[in-house]
Amino acid sequence: MTQTAFASVHVGPGEFELREIPVPEEIPDDAALLKMEACGICGSDLSGLKAPRVEPNEAGEVWGARGAPHIMGHENLGIVYKIGKAASQKWKVKEGDRICLEEYVPCGHCEYCRSDDYRFCGTRGGEIRYGNAPLSLWPALWGGYSQYLYVHPNAVVHRMPSHIPPTHAAAFLPFSNGIEWAYEYGDIRLGEAIWVQGPGQQGLAAVIAAKAAGASCIVVSGLARDRRRLEVARLLGADLTIDVENEPDPVGRILDATGGEGVNVVVNVTGGGKGCVDQAVKVAHKRKCNIVLAAAGREVLDVGTLPRKKITLIQANGHSYRSVELAIQFIASGRLPMDEIATHAYPLSRARAALDTLAGNGEPDAIHVSILPEVN
Repeated sequence: MTQTAFASVHVGPGEFELREIPVPEEIPDDAALLKMEACGICGSDLSGLKAPRVEPNEAGEVWGARGAPHIMGHENLGIVYKIGKAASQKWKVKEGDRICLEEYVPCGHCEYCRSDDYRFCGTRGGEIRYGNAPLSLWPALWGGYSQYLYVHPNAVVHRMPSHIPPTHAAAFLPFSNGIEWAYEYGDIRLGEAIWVQGPGQQGLAAVIAAKAAGASCIVVSGLARDRRRLEVARLLGADLTIDVENEPDPVGRILDATGGEGVNVVVNVTGGGKGCVDQAVKVAHKRKCNIVLAAAGREVLDVGTLPRKKITLIQANGHSYRSVELAIQFIASGRLPMDEIATHAYPLSRARAALDTLAGNGEPDAIHVSILPEVN
């Protein structure tokens, strides 16, 4: 009999069905199958809860936020279940090894793939990403809300140490984003000050990177409902946390904390905060300030009002291979309070509840939420 895997299939805005998907008996020699251990939920997954439903297409598929019915989940961790000889030689892994995947499936030969910018590659007339491909694309197992995952020949694979609990290890991608934005884009250095706007999983990772880089002052701001996240930020090394809903003058607080000098790096991961870019300009250090717009929302900045400071506005895009490797090293070190960060885990049958919790509409105090390959 053909082996099947249970998967939580996204069939419409915020609607999921638990289905059995055939597991391919044969795979290409340069590909693999992954037996899932955990899949982290990204904030971008929440977009599927809000998109309007439209009519079925000619094939009878009901299209949701990201196309036809599909298996969501791109923060994927698991054990190599089956692997071709060519893939084993290429990735230096074998059956039974533990790996994690980036969300990108680049072509591997274009100008972007021949640089550190492979995340900008587009393939087959459109970019393939884990957690986004429709069920109609063979072999359908393209998302981590499943018991098995197809590892495409062009997948970006990383080894994951075996001693890390699955829900801790599943935070590797949001951590890599925060590291990329604070360390690579932001260029935070020893003795410099940083303001992280937004204490979600990626903002907290920016704190981790800034602390490791030797930042002299780390400021993290959030909303009143982020009380627990701000507490975790302090556990990770933040020197000052600010509740912007109850703090009348966050700019003044930051200037006071930095002796009037301001900050050298700002990472905006608010997801749509109001006035955050303008405030970042006001606390920018005269000598250098890289303002990294990772998730700034829609803001308008009057460039005619910019002060006489060396300010760089940077639109951040994803993560690099190096940042993922650094994220894995941080998690594997055992020095981070991962139990305080990996807060919730749900089985496949409760995918909607997991998304609601991350969105702040379910269980309280969520930071990083995972889907486990259990049915119930």
